[in-house]
Amino acid sequence: MRRLKVAVLNLLRNRRRSFLAVAIISIVVTALMTSGGFGLFTYQSLKESAARSEGHLVLTQPGYFSSDEDFPLQLGLDNANKLRRDLLVEENVKAVQPRVYLQGLISNGDKSSIFLGQGILPSEFRVKGPFLNVTEGSILSNREDISDPEIMLGKDLARNLNVRPGDYITLMSSTVHGALNAIDFKVRGVFGTGVPDMDKRQVYISVQAAQFLLDSDRVSTMAIYGYSLDKTSSLQERLRELVPELEITTWEDRAFFYQGVKSLYDRIFGLMGIIMALVIFVSLFNTLAMSVTERTREIGTLSALGASKVELITGFILEALVLAVVGSLAGVILAGLISAGLMMFDITMPPPPGKTTGYPLTVYFSINLAWMISVAIAAICVFSSFLAARKGVNKPITEALVHV
Repeated sequence: MRRLKVAVLNLLRNRRRSFLAVAIISIVVTALMTSGGFGLFTYQSLKESAARSEGHLVLTQPGYFSSDEDFPLQLGLDNANKLRRDLLVEENVKAVQPRVYLQGLISNGDKSSIFLGQGILPSEFRVKGPFLNVTEGSILSNREDISDPEIMLGKDLARNLNVRPGDYITLMSSTVHGALNAIDFKVRGVFGTGVPDMDKRQVYISVQAAQFLLDSDRVSTMAIYGYSLDKTSSLQERLRELVPELEITTWEDRAFFYQGVKSLYDRIFGLMGIIMALVIFVSLFNTLAMSVTERTREIGTLSALGASKVELITGFILEALVLAVVGSLAGVILAGLISAGLMMFDITMPPPPGKTTGYPLTVYFSINLAWMISVAIAAICVFSSFLAARKGVNKPITEALVHV
């Protein structure tokens, strides 16, 4: 405790220099905390978005994602209703959503366009949450009436075909037997995804209507939703025992966008961390080197009185640790204020590449991240103080005593 008090008093001998060092450390900690918090928010948002879109687990025939189908539903799942009931019995399974993927032509009678469609259950919208921005009309109803099927269209596709809710359009696609089939659909709603390419092609219909159009009772995939992302691996192992003949893929294996963004952000934040570490090292080394130079005669006097080199270096290290603790604490507090401020004020980020809608700027405040950054800062400060002090304490006592 006495040595710590002496270290604080030594720092107060030159308040301006000490304040500058603390300010540099606090700014660096704030920058690392805010950028890291934004990265954590981005990772979590992308993980949740990918899991909602694909499902925590995706059940398919072996080779479904690695090979191309010669005809629709060639690698589809049989007995989908029975399989869904068997999966829902599992206690960790929250929902099971069968999906039918199809493509073909969509026409209003005068104009045609290519569409990419999904056959889904009406409960898809409840399970996945608000993943679509419905601009006109509403989502698919709960009724499964194949005599008057409903459809939802992307807003750009609806605009190109000049249709609105209540109008009728025709979907045409090849069946599993190679014949051409067509069904008239009533437009239920128009939606936007924020991705222009999807808004020009995407449609949603019911599973029953998609099966009728393709002339098959199979489904393409079975999306399985659990109660927690953290339990995805354990749920995967349990379901492998239940359906060993089928392939079970996790959301992370299908989240290519998430993997790409995470890899990019890891490199950006890693480079930023290295640059910030160099800034702290240079500034602290310069500050402590100046302090050592100014106190060379003091070092010589203490050495003449019997102080060891270890004791002298320890004193300078304690001074660096005090700077690191104070600066880190100030930086963490400032980062917390920024995080809270962003929650109070609605600041919207511009749309990311490939999308047309922005998203709220949020910065997570992580205690674990604060500890990691603070420990790293303390280590840098200790290292820089050791290098700066070693040269001063190694001087001969007679040379140190006459230093000017």
